[in-house]
Amino acid sequence: MSRWFVCFLFYSFAGFGLEKLHAHLFRSPRQVRKCFLLLPLCPVYGLAMAALLALAPEGLGFITLALLGGAVCTGVEYLVHLFYDKALGVWFWDYRLMRGHIRGRICPQFTAIWGLLSAAALRWVQPAVDALAAAAPPRLLFWLWVVLAADSALSWSLLRRYRDTELLTVRAVWAYYSRASSQSDTSL
Repeated sequence: MSRWFVCFLFYSFAGFGLEKLHAHLFRSPRQVRKCFLLLPLCPVYGLAMAALLALAPEGLGFITLALLGGAVCTGVEYLVHLFYDKALGVWFWDYRLMRGHIRGRICPQFTAIWGLLSAAALRWVQPAVDALAAAAPPRLLFWLWVVLAADSALSWSLLRRYRDTELLTVRAVWAYYSRASSQSDTSL
């Protein structure tokens, strides 16, 4: 079980880093691209890599692994986007400006990128992630579960109530509640 949890955390964090790098390189107006309030995690990456680990047989060549990785990661990306949209009424990404997109949820350009990145990660990064999982103290993993669960619950409630992904920063939440508090003070 610790292998899957560490894998999820590692690739969710790596995905957050990729999102920040992408936003910086392309000067995105949306610099806050994550899915948790406090934790620097993008769970779609962790879920996609966990699914690929579960489905990819040993000994696949790089090209075959990249094709499988592109398909699996894109499938997970579609399902996660659909879930965010239907359950929370939010979109964390939008591919409607990309050629060949499907409902803005997935596009062939990123399918190719996910395939190459996931194959490279399984081939060259995953052995280190497995070693990290094997060495992780159970007590640390327990507390990471607790923190992840608390942050997930808080993030879920904020998204469900306000349907605004830009609110998922401590600064934005603080500003929102400070304004709400000062407005209620003046109404008394």
